[in-house]
Amino acid sequence: MKALTKTILGVVAVASTFQSLAQPSPKFSPRMSLPTSDKIVVYQIYTRLFGNLKTTNKFYGSRDENGVGKFNDITDKALTSLKKFGISHVWFTGVIEHATMTDYSAFGIPKDNPYVVKGIAGSPYAIKDYYDVNPDLAVDVPNRMKEFEALVERSHKANLKVIIDCVPNHVARQYHSDMKPQGVKDFGEDDNKNVPFDPQNNFYYLPNQAFQVPDNVPIPPGVEAFPYAENPAKATGNDVFAAKPSINDWFETIKLNYGVDYLNGRQKHFDPIPSTWLKMRDILLYWAQKGVDGFRCDMAEMVPFEFWGWVIPEVKKVYPNQIFIAEIYNPAEYHNYLFNGKFDYLYDKVGLYDSLRRLMEGHGHTGDITRVWQNESGNFSNRMLRFLENHDEHRIASTYFAKNPFYAIPAMVVSATLHTGPLMLYFGQEVGVTPTVAEGFSGEDGRTTMFDYWGVPEYQAWVNGGKFDGGKLSPDQKTLRKFYQDLLKLTNTSDAIQNGAFYDLQYANGQTAGYNSAKMYTYLRHTDKQKLLIVCNFDLQQGAKATIQLPTHAWETMGLSATGNYTLKEIFMHPETLTIEAQKGVSVEMAPNSVRIFEIKKAK
Repeated sequence: MKALTKTILGVVAVASTFQSLAQPSPKFSPRMSLPTSDKIVVYQIYTRLFGNLKTTNKFYGSRDENGVGKFNDITDKALTSLKKFGISHVWFTGVIEHATMTDYSAFGIPKDNPYVVKGIAGSPYAIKDYYDVNPDLAVDVPNRMKEFEALVERSHKANLKVIIDCVPNHVARQYHSDMKPQGVKDFGEDDNKNVPFDPQNNFYYLPNQAFQVPDNVPIPPGVEAFPYAENPAKATGNDVFAAKPSINDWFETIKLNYGVDYLNGRQKHFDPIPSTWLKMRDILLYWAQKGVDGFRCDMAEMVPFEFWGWVIPEVKKVYPNQIFIAEIYNPAEYHNYLFNGKFDYLYDKVGLYDSLRRLMEGHGHTGDITRVWQNESGNFSNRMLRFLENHDEHRIASTYFAKNPFYAIPAMVVSATLHTGPLMLYFGQEVGVTPTVAEGFSGEDGRTTMFDYWGVPEYQAWVNGGKFDGGKLSPDQKTLRKFYQDLLKLTNTSDAIQNGAFYDLQYANGQTAGYNSAKMYTYLRHTDKQKLLIVCNFDLQQGAKATIQLPTHAWETMGLSATGNYTLKEIFMHPETLTIEAQKGVSVEMAPNSVRIFEIKKAK
């Protein structure tokens, strides 16, 4: 959850400059031996948008005007199609009940004040009740939990694992659980509101100060506005300890207290175990008991790693196969959150995503990719979740990013095949979703709206009235989707990609004639069973013709002779077979914005 805010914690930019490596430094090996496969493929579904077939798309349209997708819209046919596409895990975004301007008071659900809600539909990261699901997603609101449980069952039937969001750092300003199990106390129920901080409080308070709504909070047409009262004011979700946050803050949320005294040097008070720790553990166990297989943990680095290092083992004592994915943007904290915080996977946004994005936009340098695995991913590359889109980022095809969905081809191949770690796609990425108009709160920003009711035309063409067969896709969209499907098939079936070691060939080709070391990236993936040579050309206008050099060390690392003869069979996109002598290198011709993947075998 970082869209529409200017206050992201600890973002460390990766420099775009690069000095070529003439020879491998003694500080690193040119290969990365990571034999354990974590090559899951996560497909993020924005649940309220996925099955919505309405095409009205009115600016600030209501639920009834613009429509909303339901749990029931994600049918057996839809899930089977995703599994066939190559997906292993489905991340259903926006499942847990959150604040909304839509009135469900007729069903006993308290009405939210529009002054502390973003968009008519509301942000899925302003949780209103951790023990309930979003009523928007139900056909029959009183049976909404049963409809979610049925979706989990359908997903498992399709051999898909289910991931939902854990939003541990903050809750909606009007948080109140009316569906919590018997005996569970609400957040803040036992708080001492007369002090700014107490280790056993769930919230942070500003005594003797009333909360003030930020200036210029938009109230959509037709929405009834009424005064919002909060006294004393609570700290805002993005660590704003002021009674009046700005509209660029996460003003609709309140910060949860994990025993860190932010106003006194971030002193930590973890003994005895803080109340918030225990309540969040019980929430995670509640959803795991419903069959959820994992959690994508929103802004995990804003919660102390000590909590994660306690709670993740607590959950895995009962559900050992649960996976935990951390949204994190500070590479300096990667080690802490993996090894002390016990996360399974971390976002690789400040690193590979940023490096690939620059290349896709035409101004990056492939040396940044080398730097990622050297300096950031290190010995845990297999635990970095690679992606090119998610709900926070610009759509690839938008005018804010690459402007052309096909410019993702080399970047997507690198994301999928660089190491043995997990991969993620955002729904509609594979058909080139291109937001072009303002939907509501977020305006026209190159993202698919997080906050409003909307239909996604490109995705509706794939859904095709519930057939989920792509019957209404254009020829270009079908070509794009086939690229993604073929790539996922290779990712899921290649032993080298699933389990293989990695060898960066950039250092050996910096001076190779015809090889543009700023725009080309070449590497090996190899196991005893399979050896792959992957050549990527990120240049959007220029092709290349070069003889790729594989040094003696590379051949020996793969267990092959540096003086042998080999056949290279192209196994992706453009079938071709080459016969080479190891010492003479591999002559390749690359089109602009292209990839070639060869399987290396001994010549007969």
